[in-house]
Amino acid sequence: MDDHDITRGIVELIRTAETTLPQDVITALKHAHTSETGIAKLQLATILANIDLAAKTHRPICQDTGIQTFFITVGTHFPYISHIQQWIHDGLTQAITTVPLRPNAVNPITRKNGDDAHPSPILYWDFNTGDTLQIHTLPKGSGSENMSALKMLDPCDGIDGITQCILDTVTTAAGRPCPPTIVGVGIGGDAPTALKLGKKSLLRPIGSRHAEKTIARLETDLITLLNDTGIGPMGLGGKTTVLDVRIEMMPCHPAGLPVGIVLQCWANRHAELLVTADGSWEVH
Repeated sequence: MDDHDITRGIVELIRTAETTLPQDVITALKHAHTSETGIAKLQLATILANIDLAAKTHRPICQDTGIQTFFITVGTHFPYISHIQQWIHDGLTQAITTVPLRPNAVNPITRKNGDDAHPSPILYWDFNTGDTLQIHTLPKGSGSENMSALKMLDPCDGIDGITQCILDTVTTAAGRPCPPTIVGVGIGGDAPTALKLGKKSLLRPIGSRHAEKTIARLETDLITLLNDTGIGPMGLGGKTTVLDVRIEMMPCHPAGLPVGIVLQCWANRHAELLVTADGSWEVH
């Protein structure tokens, strides 16, 4: 296993996520552009031009290069588990200057950058029985991250309560998360797990529906309800406030109903690195 080569893969993973959008997001934005008029159409045209320019020049899509967040799924038979965290640290350190990334890590009290502009990437770990390593990166801008919400509902609130708290969160956010947004929702678990589920759902393709029919119907109903708010692209009015709503769910305590709501701006940046047991890798 060549540590330097895998580090190069991490840099390419970050560069891909920062400079190109997944095709499903671009397709959804183009579809929204064809259906809008006036200022909403102009906003979407500007967004699409920005996406095209970023891809052609290999520069970040947004000046806010985000909170560097990684979802790691590693097989228990992958022979280099102990190397993974160092690979990510070294790759991120290189990416700061080569992509480049904005210094986005400040002391929460003094608001000053430390010696390392990205000292602590956010890592979410999952394990399976295989022998490969899969790393998804999700650079999360703070404009949308600031609009995240955790609602600890009463169990009796049910689907109506879940629907209402999502509507309230999106309408309160209005144009601040740079719509049209993708809304990730986690239902169940405990408080931090609900938010993690909501964030992880942002990795799903646009238009993918939950396997459970009741939840899939809730996703599509929410898309309609949220687009009917008229908030529109960049909060300036229009028919496209959200591109999609994704819900992930897991069991919870009988006395609780946690709902984590994570808004993502139109730039739903993410990419995947797959590393095999022999050290070969690919990014897509």
